[in-house]
Amino acid sequence: MRTRATELSSMDRNSGAENEWEVRPGGMLVQKRDPDAETNRIPPPAIRVRVKYGSVYHEINISPQASFGELKKMLSGPTGLHHEDQKVMFKDKVRESKSYLDVVGVKDRSKLVVVEDPISQERRLLEMRKNAKMEKAAKAISDISFEVDRLAGQVSAVESVISKGGKVAEKTLLNVIELLMNQLLKLDGITVDGDVKLQRKMQVKRVQEYVETLDALKLKNSASSSNSGIPPQSRRTVVAADRHRPEPARATTEWEVFDSLAAPTGTTTTTKTTTTSNTNTMNPMFNWDLI
Repeated sequence: MRTRATELSSMDRNSGAENEWEVRPGGMLVQKRDPDAETNRIPPPAIRVRVKYGSVYHEINISPQASFGELKKMLSGPTGLHHEDQKVMFKDKVRESKSYLDVVGVKDRSKLVVVEDPISQERRLLEMRKNAKMEKAAKAISDISFEVDRLAGQVSAVESVISKGGKVAEKTLLNVIELLMNQLLKLDGITVDGDVKLQRKMQVKRVQEYVETLDALKLKNSASSSNSGIPPQSRRTVVAADRHRPEPARATTEWEVFDSLAAPTGTTTTTKTTTTSNTNTMNPMFNWDLI
C-alpha cells in the first residue's frame, strides 16, 4: 500500500516537473527558462592563445566563446593580413570563421597557426574591382542624368515656343538633338549589372523620349516655316494689288492698203484696216472714192 509520505513525494516531483516546462503561444511545450539566470550570468575569463605566422608568434587575449572570425580580425593588425585572406589552423585542421574557440577545444595557452589564403585573396580582389567598377558606372550615370536634366529644360522651352505658333531656328533643334545623342552613346558604353543596370536603362529610355519629341517638333517647325514664307500682312497687300490691277491692253495692227489700179494717175487712196490680235480672220473694209 502507498503511504501518505509516498503520495506527497510524488506530488512534489510532479509539481517540480510542471514548473520546469512552459507552453509557448504556438502550443509547443518547452523547458522553462529563468530570465534572472540569463542576466546574471558571468562571462568566462579571457584566455591567451599563441598564434604562429611565418616564424613569429603572436599572443592574443580573447574570450573562449569568441569565433574564429573574431580572432582573424584581431590578427589583422599584427600580421598585416586582411581577415578574409587568413586561414587559421588548429590541431592541423582549418577552422571556419563561424566556428567557436571553446567548441573545437581551444583553451588557455593553445597554439594556432595562421597562413595566407591566396584563393580568398584573389576572390576579395575581384570583388573589390567589381565594386569599384560599379561605383564608377554609378557616378557616370549620375553625371549623365544631370546633363540630361539640363537638356530637358531646353526641350521644354522649344516645345513651348513651337506649340504657341512660334518659330525656332532649325540649327537650335539639331544642336539639342546632337547633345542628347552624345549622352545616349555614353550610356551605351556603360556595361553594369544589378541596380546600376536598371538606372542606366531608365536614362536610356528618357533620352530616347526627348529625341522623339524633338523630331516631332522639328517637323512641326518646318511646316510652320513653309506656311509663313510671306507674312500675312504682305499676302493681303499682294492680293489687294492684284484685284485692282487694270487688264492688259490688246495689241492692234493697222494696215495701209494702196490701190494704184483703180485710182486715177497722181491720186493715191489710203485704206486703214484694224485687226485685233484676239481674232483669227481679217475683215477689210474698202472705201473707194470715185472721182
